[in-house]
Amino acid sequence: MRLYVGGLPYQTTEQELLDLFEQVGQVAQASVITDRETGRSKGFGFVEMSDEQEAQAAIARLNGTLLGNRTIIVNEARERQMAGSRGFRERERRPATSYRSGRY
Repeated sequence: MRLYVGGLPYQTTEQELLDLFEQVGQVAQASVITDRETGRSKGFGFVEMSDEQEAQAAIARLNGTLLGNRTIIVNEARERQMAGSRGFRERERRPATSYRSGRY
């Protein structure tokens, strides 16, 4: 099960994230998301756990706890939205001829 981990201190490394979640169960992969241009952490990451029960235990045990000086959020990761779809719905467009047609 893939878990989203938000609110990470910016200096958190992938190894620290891995170590934290291995206290609860077996971790297949841990990644901290970084900015493409600067290489700095964006303050969130993902952890892939092999066993679903261990993943649920990690959510219950770690969500809302302190890591460094920040409260972290741990929940099941959602599928990524398609590129360009930021929650806005496309407006219905009027035909180009409806405005000013025949007025001038």
